[in-house]
Amino acid sequence: MNLIEPILQFHNELQNIRRTIHAHPELSFEEVQTSELVATKLTEWGIPVIRGMGVTGVVGVIKNGSSRRAIGLRADMDALPLQEFNSFDHHSVHEGKMHACGHDGHTAMLLGAAYYFSKHKNFDGTIYLIFQPAEEGGGGAKRMMEDGLFEQCPMDAVFGMHNWPGAATGSMGVTAGPMMASSNEFEVIIKGKGAHAAQPHMGIDPIMVAVQIAQSWQTIISRNKNPIDAGVLSITQIHSGSATNIIPDSASLIGTVRTFTMGALDLIERRMREIADHTCAAFGATLEFEFKRNYPPLINHPQETAFAIDVMQSVVGKAHVMTNVEPTMGSEDFAYMLQEKAGCYVFIGNGDGEHRSLGHGLGPCNLHNPSYDFNDELLPIGASYWVRLAEEFLARAPLR
Repeated sequence: MNLIEPILQFHNELQNIRRTIHAHPELSFEEVQTSELVATKLTEWGIPVIRGMGVTGVVGVIKNGSSRRAIGLRADMDALPLQEFNSFDHHSVHEGKMHACGHDGHTAMLLGAAYYFSKHKNFDGTIYLIFQPAEEGGGGAKRMMEDGLFEQCPMDAVFGMHNWPGAATGSMGVTAGPMMASSNEFEVIIKGKGAHAAQPHMGIDPIMVAVQIAQSWQTIISRNKNPIDAGVLSITQIHSGSATNIIPDSASLIGTVRTFTMGALDLIERRMREIADHTCAAFGATLEFEFKRNYPPLINHPQETAFAIDVMQSVVGKAHVMTNVEPTMGSEDFAYMLQEKAGCYVFIGNGDGEHRSLGHGLGPCNLHNPSYDFNDELLPIGASYWVRLAEEFLARAPLR
């Protein structure tokens, strides 16, 4: 492993920063204390700061030399509305809030790179350090873009990174093309006609309509969608009724759809609506149909992915870099940035939880789990990757 010595020497400070953030988690667009910590550190190291982009976002701007080339490095800062089970010293002090996805570590790794850049300007160009709020469902990436991120900070490419539990500590991975899925939600309300359960012929039973729709929707995945183009349609809630002897007048179906392509998403949404409309009509019921598109699929650009692989291999060694990671149906709002700019999003292995030797809860060290904790061994690895990525990107000829 080829880590940067000054960053290794700064490891203890990075760990303290990470654990301070972990102990004081803040939800989407509420990252006031976290963004203050980030801005204070950047200012302390002589790095100019843009504040308030995307409500609580922070961007550090590091310029050197005369080149107009620029790169963006992004870390997310927000926590989850989850009660932490861990009891170690840096556990959350805020009831019902927890860093269960490692954004505390992502922020600390990028701060580690910032510290190094402030003292070693081995590059010609501009590095934008993007500390983003509200990744966990808030669309903070899009909000920063709407506030002028790419206009105020013109960059040639943007890169992101996320820890991945289960992958060995010291490993990294990526795949070109679709790597994470789009995230979408639906709620369908079927309006029938209530009646006594002993007189079903006097009403229109919305529960039976809901059952027919739920079963028929699965044929979209098995019979309408190209089987090579992955997609998931999950009904996660069905609500109806209030008593055993009453046929209710409405029923609702709630769930999520995930795809790797917009074409598959368009098809699934259209067929869901058609099936629901025609099924309701056949039973004499009416329908309210809401389909909310949240995050688009995260699609890595081929040239930037090949470049990121070269850098990862130089940092952790070729044997520890997976170049064809299996895409996940999880979602990430960094996808918005990759729609506008060339770039790449990579995984860094968080291990199997062996770093939680004391004070962890009963659950596994998985993302969004109340026993999760970021592995501090990753801090110098991720920070070294950020440094080498930026230095080599700015030193190379444009990728396109």
